[in-house]
Amino acid sequence: MSDPQDDLRRLRDAGVPDAQTDLRRLTDWAFPGVPTADRDADHPGWGVLNDAIARRIAREPVSKITGIRAFWNHDFAVTPDVLDPRPDTETLVEVALQTPFSKVLDLGTGSGCIAITLLAERSDVMGVATDLSEAALAVAARNADAIGVADRLTLIRSDWFADVGGRFDLIVSNPPYISQAEMADLAPEVRDHDPTIALTPGEDGLQAYRKIAAHASDHMTPGGRLILEIGWTQGAAVADILRAAGFADVVVHADLGGRDRVVSAANG
Repeated sequence: MSDPQDDLRRLRDAGVPDAQTDLRRLTDWAFPGVPTADRDADHPGWGVLNDAIARRIAREPVSKITGIRAFWNHDFAVTPDVLDPRPDTETLVEVALQTPFSKVLDLGTGSGCIAITLLAERSDVMGVATDLSEAALAVAARNADAIGVADRLTLIRSDWFADVGGRFDLIVSNPPYISQAEMADLAPEVRDHDPTIALTPGEDGLQAYRKIAAHASDHMTPGGRLILEIGWTQGAAVADILRAAGFADVVVHADLGGRDRVVSAANG
């Protein structure tokens, strides 16, 4: 059995942001459906909670401890093999859902949160999602099955477009975009617990956008849309990359915090 006030102090002393919310989430996870009055000293949930608090003090994110992250309208399974889905990425989903599409390609799908959410919102859409990591694809497959879209989503191991066939009227991606210089300044929850390959391509952080821009048109229908998540300082640079590659109607979209978060473009 532990003292909630002592647990809260330890979390705060470790520099955990919003420690009170995290303690509540971990407690609810350790005692699923168990009223406070029924949490006697011998309940196994205390051991689970104590271990979880120790991991959080070490700055492991709550989602990686519980194995679950809420995104849009669903809970997604997450592991150390995938990027932790974040609210910022919901901006990409919002932009994608503004116009119709029938076939979507998600490059670097990770947990599958983007592709799966789009398929869940549009019951007539078919999707293909790629990742270089077999472990990430296994997580995406688990999520697709749990959310009920596995019959409409094809998962492919591919280095960007290398093993992708066909054409799509929507291509989306949240590629690695953090520059090498920025990695040291990331919160430990991100730097130490998300896969490096999903965070940074090294150098200036723009390599993935250059690769996608160079080959996306070959896999798009006429007038098809390309929608990419970006770092908040990268809007102008990514827009220039897309225009130079021949894309039209290039627009930078802000997230709820007012920061540049997504760039959309049409296949010219």
